[in-house]
Order: sequence, then C-alpha cells, then structure tokens
Amino acid sequence: MHFTDLFIRRPVLALVVSLLITIAGLQAIRSLNVRQYPRSENAAVTVTTVYVGASADLVRGFVTTPLERAIAAADGIDYIESQSTLGLSTIKVRLKLNYDSTRALAEISSKVDQVRNDLPPEAEVPVINIESADSAFASAYLSFSSDVLLQNEITDYLTRVVQPRLAAVEGVQRADILGARTFAMRVWLKPERMAAFNVSPAQVRQALASNNYLAALGQTKGALIQINLTANTNLQTVQEFKQLVIRQQDGAFVRLEDIADIVLGAENYTQEVRFSGQTAVFMGIWSLPNANALDVIQRIRQEMEAIQRDLPQGISARVAYDATEYIQDAINEVIKTLIETLLIVVVVIFLFLGSLRSVLVPVVAIPLSLIGAVFLMQVFGFTVNLLTLLAIVLSVGLVVDDAIVMVENVERLLRKGLRPLDAAIQGARELIGPVIATTIVLAAVYAPIGLQGGLTGALFQEFVFTLAGAVIISTVVALTLSPMMSAYLLKPDIEDHGLAATSVRLFNRASKGYGRLLDYTLRWRPAVYLVWVVITLLAVPLYLMSPVELAPSEDQGVIFGILEASADASLDQTSLYAAAANDIFLGIPETDFTFQLTSATSGFGGLVTKPWEQRERTVFQILPEVQQKLSGIPGIRMFPVTPPALPGGGDFPVEFVLASTADTEQILQFAQQLQFKAMQSGMFLFPPIIDVKIDQPQSEFIIDRDKVAMLGLDLKQVGGDLAAMVGGDYVNRFDIAGRSYKVIPQIQRTDRLTPEQLQNIHVTGPAGQLIPLSTIATIRNSTVPRSLNRLQQLNAVKLSGISMRPLDEALKFLEDEATKILPAGYTIDYTGESRQLRTESGRFLPAFALAVALIFLVLSAQFNSFRDPFVILAGSVPLGMFGALLFTFLKIPDPNVGFWTSGWTTTLNIYSQVGLVTLVGLVAKNGILIVEFANQQQLIGLPKLEAIRQASIIRLRPILMTSAATIAGHFPLTLVSGAGAAARNSIGLVLVGGMFIGSLFTLFVVPSIYMLVARDHDKERG
Repeated sequence: MHFTDLFIRRPVLALVVSLLITIAGLQAIRSLNVRQYPRSENAAVTVTTVYVGASADLVRGFVTTPLERAIAAADGIDYIESQSTLGLSTIKVRLKLNYDSTRALAEISSKVDQVRNDLPPEAEVPVINIESADSAFASAYLSFSSDVLLQNEITDYLTRVVQPRLAAVEGVQRADILGARTFAMRVWLKPERMAAFNVSPAQVRQALASNNYLAALGQTKGALIQINLTANTNLQTVQEFKQLVIRQQDGAFVRLEDIADIVLGAENYTQEVRFSGQTAVFMGIWSLPNANALDVIQRIRQEMEAIQRDLPQGISARVAYDATEYIQDAINEVIKTLIETLLIVVVVIFLFLGSLRSVLVPVVAIPLSLIGAVFLMQVFGFTVNLLTLLAIVLSVGLVVDDAIVMVENVERLLRKGLRPLDAAIQGARELIGPVIATTIVLAAVYAPIGLQGGLTGALFQEFVFTLAGAVIISTVVALTLSPMMSAYLLKPDIEDHGLAATSVRLFNRASKGYGRLLDYTLRWRPAVYLVWVVITLLAVPLYLMSPVELAPSEDQGVIFGILEASADASLDQTSLYAAAANDIFLGIPETDFTFQLTSATSGFGGLVTKPWEQRERTVFQILPEVQQKLSGIPGIRMFPVTPPALPGGGDFPVEFVLASTADTEQILQFAQQLQFKAMQSGMFLFPPIIDVKIDQPQSEFIIDRDKVAMLGLDLKQVGGDLAAMVGGDYVNRFDIAGRSYKVIPQIQRTDRLTPEQLQNIHVTGPAGQLIPLSTIATIRNSTVPRSLNRLQQLNAVKLSGISMRPLDEALKFLEDEATKILPAGYTIDYTGESRQLRTESGRFLPAFALAVALIFLVLSAQFNSFRDPFVILAGSVPLGMFGALLFTFLKIPDPNVGFWTSGWTTTLNIYSQVGLVTLVGLVAKNGILIVEFANQQQLIGLPKLEAIRQASIIRLRPILMTSAATIAGHFPLTLVSGAGAAARNSIGLVLVGGMFIGSLFTLFVVPSIYMLVARDHDKERG
C-alpha cells in the first residue's frame, strides 16, 4: 500500500490532518508580532563626549582620537565614523550585520573606560548609546505646544508627568523628549560690574562650587532614639542664588546679584522646535523589539486621551506622526492584494476545470496551506511584516499547483474509464514523485537566500522560509486531503456537460494545435537549439545592462528637509529662513502637518502628507516642486529627501567617502573636484553635499606669555577665567521638587556679540586685582573647518546626494572619476545605503549559482540521473531568466524621464533578485512534470521520441493550469499602488514576466533538449 492510499481509504484521517493544521494556524495568528521589516541585529553604537567650549581641533586630538583608537580594538565592527565639532565629539560605530549588539556594547563600554583617564578632566563622561537600524525613527512622535508656556516649562511638565506615564505603557521601550529645554539656573555675568567690584570669573565659579554643597550628615545615635540630620548647605531658589556672597571686604558683601542676573532659564538656547509653525516640544515613542508596534501605539493613543484631559491650560498635545499608520496601510494593501489574488486564482482554476466539484479541491488547499504557513511562522519565531505578508501573497499561486496537478491527473484517469476511488489511488501514486520533487526543488531554491547572510539574508530569511513552509504544507495537503476529496467529489461524467465540457473541447483543440507545433519543433531540433543558445546568451547582457539599485524607493508619506546655513549664522537668523521653508511645506496641497528642529547652522524638518486616499500625487511627484521652491530661499540651503526604503540607510542614497592620512584641506580639494564633475554630469538632483566646510570664522586669543609671566600669572589661570566667562559649562546642580538641574555661569549675550567685545572683559591680575584681557592678549582671526571628520581612523570627506539615475550608476561614475584624480594613499569608502549596495552587489550571483546547484543535486538524487536534471534546468531556467530580465533591461534609468516602458519595468534590486531566484524553482516545475512522465512512458515501452511527445501533450493541461494559476496569482502585484507597493511591484514583474515567457518556451525547448541529452531507456532494455 502506498502512502497516499491510506488517506484515500480512510477519509477521516485526512480530515483530521487538515483540521490539526487549521487549529495550529488559527491559534498562531493572535500570537505573532507586527513589524515593518523582520527584526535583525543591525545596530550602531554612538559614543558622545561633551567638552564645553573646546575647538574642533582640540576635541579631535584629545577626545576623539584616543577614544577611536581604543574602540577600534573591539570585535564585530563594520566601520567607525567620527565627527569633531566645537565642544562635541561624536563617534558612530556601525556593527557588522547580525553581530550580537549586547556583546558589542559591553566590549565598547569597556574600551571607553580604559582611556577615560586619558581624556581632559574638563571633558564630560562619554555617553554610550546603542540604536538598532530599524529603530532609527520612533514608532510615533507626539507634539506638545503652547502659546502661553515657555519651552523649558513645557519640558519640565513632560519630564515630571507625561514621560513617566508613557514609559509605563506596555510594550514601550523608551519615551524620549526631543528638542527639550531643560531648566537650569542661568547666572548671566556682567563684565563691567565684575570689574567694578574686582570679582574675577574664577571667584564666581569657586563661590558657586563652595556654597552650593550637598551635605550628607546621616543621623544621631542616642540610647533610645535616633534623628535624621540635614543642613541647608545647598541653594534651591533664584533668591538664594542672588544672595550668595561672592567676596567680602571690610565688612561689605559682594553678592551674586550685584554682578549678575540670575534667572531660572534653560540649559541651552541653541535649538528651536516647531510643529506646523508653532513652538513645540516633541516626544518620541520607541517600541520594544519583541512588541507588536501596532498594539503599542494604540495603547499610547489611549493614554494620550487620558493625558489630554489632565493637561494644564495653555498646552495642546497630539500624535504628530504615527509610523505604524504606514505599516498598517502597507499591511492593508497586502491583504487587499491577497484577496484579489485568491479570487483571480479561483476564477482561473474554474475556467480551466469548468466544474465546481473540481475547483473545490484546489480551492480548499489554498487557505489550509496559508494557515499552516502561519503556524510555521510561530514555530520559527517570525513576525508579521511586509516581507512575510508578501510571501503569503506569492504562495497563493504556488500552493495551488500540487492540488491542480492532482485533480487534473484524476480527471484524466476518469476519462479512461476508471472508478473515482481507483482513479484517485492510481493518480496519487503517479504523482507522489513529481509532487515531492517540485516541493524539494522550491525549498532548495530558497535555502541559499535564507542562509546567505548580509542584508538580503537578514531581510529575506523570514520571507523565504515562510514561502517554503507554505509550499511544504501544500504538499502535505496535496498528498493527503486532495486525493481523498478527488475520490469522493469527482464523477466520471463531470466533463460531459456545462462549462466543463466547453473547457475540455477548447483544451483539446489547444492540445492538438500544440501537438502539431511540437512535432514541427522536434523535426527541426537544430533550429530549436540555436534559438535556445541565442536566448541563453542574451540573458547575460540583459543582466549586465539592467539598472541596479539597492531597493525601489517607497512612498512613505513623508518628505524630510535637511537644512544648511552659513557657519556664522545665529539661531535667530536661521529661524527666519526656516520659517519660510515651513511656509513652503504648508503650501503644498497634500501636506497634513510640518515639523522642524532648527539650530544655528543646521536643521531638520519636513512635511507629512495626507493619507493615500486623500491625495492624488505621490511624494516623488511632490518632491520636484518642493525642491524648486526651497531653492528660492536666500540664506539657507534645504535639501528635500525621502526616507530610505530599507533599515540602516543614511540621510542620502549617495554617501561616498574619500579618506586619507592627508590633511582635511587636501582631501577637500579632491572632493570639490568630484563635486564639480558630478554637477556637470547631470546625474544628481543637486550638487552633492560635502560634509566638511572650511568656512567657520574663528578668533584666537594670542596671549603674550612673557607679560603673563611678568605679572606673576599663569596660563591656566587666564584660560580658566576665559572659559568661566564664555564657555557656558556647568558648575554643579541644584534641586527643584526632587529633581536636579544645572547651575551655569556665563557672560550675558549682549557682552559677547563679537570677539572684540571680549577684550574688554577682566581677568585675574597681580595681587588679586583685575586687568583687561587686552593687556595680555590680542586677537588673530582665521577660518577653520566646521567639523573634522574621520572614517576608519582616517581623515575623511563625504559627498552626499540624490541620484537621478540608478544608485549603482551614480556610484560607478564617482568611483571612475575618483580613480582618475586621487593620488596614492587615498581610499574610497561608503556609508549608509551606498555601503549596503556595494556590500550586497556581489552576493546575488553566488546565491543564484548555489540555488541552481542545489536544485540540480536534488533532482539528480530524485531521478537517479545527472542527465534529466540538466534537461529540466537547461530547458527552463535560461528561458525564464531571459523573460524576467527583459522587464529590468527595458527600464529607463532616469526616473524623471517618462517612457512607455516605465509602468511595467523595474530595476535589479534585492526584491527583483529574490524574484529571479524564486523563478528558478517555478519554471523548473514544468520541466519536472514533462521529463518525469516521459521517463515513465519509456519504461512502459514507448520510443524516446514518442515518449517525450506523449509526455508533453499529456502534461500540457496541468502545466498550463499551474502556470496560469501562478501568473494570475502574482499578476495583482504588478498593478498595486499605495504603501509598500514598489517592492511588491518589483518582485511581481519579474515573476510574471519570467514565468509567462519561460513557460511558453519551456513547452518546446525541453522536449528538444530531452532528445539531445536524456537517456534512451529503449536502448538500455535492448
């Protein structure tokens, strides 16, 4: 008794197996988390060190360099990028993909601790943060604005009330305040009053440090009682700070209020935050990696409703941006596509079979297979994301194949006169081998993708294993439930009337026509071989000449604006121009709201569009209009960009780095030459941005060291006085209602408008008397870089931009031009999306070759022959590749140039490449059906030519049915629009085009190659 006989003779057993699959899948649905992309270990560690007032050169030499050198010794690092600016060192350590981020964080923290004592004592303790690539943006952003309260007052309310409530919501990883202005006691020093009272800056800092002291006294220990002790050695209110005695002479006190204005202000005034033009403070909500983001933000919305009822008068709050809306829209679009696919596949099957009884068998197999795949997702710890949902959509056209083949074979035997039960038993026995072979082939074709590593492997592992799982479950259904249903549903006379009879007549005509064409090609096999060789060879240039990018850009409903201002601009000046940019954003009809974070020389903002159903234009159609209008704003440059399509990308698609041990100025000269070449090429939306700009005005106080020595002073004392007056570093902290805030003395703004004003301030002189700074110092003006950047511990300059051509073409242009002009000792490197593309570009061909090799070996074991697998693969794979690559080769590289092919072509990207690998298994299935049946025909005595002819004609109907079901199942992907449509469209075009053209050629090429290569069993018998 064969395996399938058991389920046909015992139908309850087949039903029990199917019900178990259904129950397992249904219980799994509720437990799966929802994300935009599969979770992967793709993290970056950021080490931030504040050195208040220090120049960029000082920060690089004494902070960035020792930290970089220590961090570089840690394991798991892909590259290290650093930036040294005025008062700040930022080191970004990008980890290797799928490297344990917890281990890396611990090791980097240890390396930083080793060199902590080597840093300047005035530098603050380095702050280490780790951020996953898929959490670069929060799940939601909340806006709190007011026309009454100041930003520091809003910030304090959020810190005390709102932040703890939101952080306690289930599934929230952190709730961060963005654009915060934290309370601080600002001591605005008055130089002329200090000079009049003979108070030096160092004395002010010393008085604050000595008289704002936290005393921890403990408690008394009596025989019977004990009492806690404390002392009012610390200052808490503005009035207490005002009364602080700085110095006394002859019984007269000089108090802090005599030489300074003391106010409860903010730590810094270097950033402005606005929401749709109104002053605001933002909060970002990040979800836990293992939490369902959709559920988390829904709970946040419920908590926000409760918070809004308790808000003080004058504060308004709203959910400014909800990233899960895009995820939900994308999921809804996929579900919509899934429903359309199911309907189309059912209609196609019905048209071919013509009988509701016959259609019921494969139709039942579809939901069973999909539900079973959901259970396997739970077993492997997968999530519901755009890629696993795409796998479910694609599997609709695949899981139905085995059931279709089973029904068609049983119907063929019924037409020969067998009883339904006997027809089902014999039909299932005949198809055990082919069905298992095709399933193993599809599973084998996905293995290289899921196991290859890199970004493609990390993203598509869940995709391919979900797809393979659905196919495996469909095989179980096809060998258990489908034969049983065929035995009890199909009738011998089912094709004698109605649509079934019409379908049979039409197919018989098609079969006869195909037979005549097949006879013709078998007689003229040399011509077929020539066509086959030409098409196979043509696939190579089609692949090489197809435009390449990492992933198609998606309309995510947001346009970001990256702002640059002149190096000497103030926040007041930049804010005026930023407001003009905001007016442009609000003037776009599709805009829902805008947001801005503006500092003196840079900024970040953007617009969020209305939902898809409320607008007619995509963000890519809006982008040129925004770019044109923003270019007309004087005083700033703002570059509109869309977010990267995949996690881990940078601000711009093109991020091209020149690195060397040479000085930054020398590297910059070559970068400017490259920028000019790029601008001339017309390949970029705007001239690539150079991250290093030598335009920062700097005034250096040249201290006469001999005069300092003659006056009995030292440079430490002079430098300390200058830093205390101008630097803005905090001395210590004070307490308000259980929270500590900084105490910051600094010269008031009106006395530090220009460097020349600072010459009038007084520093400590001989015998404690103050002297003007101009007595011992002069000013030397110069221009220095705004920042000093490094990559892999080499001085580096980065060019960033947006390409109007495929990303690969833009990078090749820059690489070629750089090779022409760069001398020895210079290297080329990449960050962000450009690095991802260059890393992934070499992975496709090895994965493709491995997939073909695995299929070949699997089929060799199945057929016990190396010839038959060659016939199957050679007669189908090159033809399918040719058909698919036509749809990438005909893509016009410039997306801004309209062309008649634009609507149905795509680029070579990670989605279309996965589609190409998938296509190998799909087109090979047709060859398996033909070759396996031809071998059976030879074994029963037919000559080789007649065997392949009969096999091709008999298997024509199941091949057409399965191919039509697959093509119809994938066809909705070529027409989709909305959230996440570009990725689905890309893989859909490749599969539909390759399957249609590949299947058409396979019907004629496989028989001819079979005659050339396959074994002649008749001769063996002889």
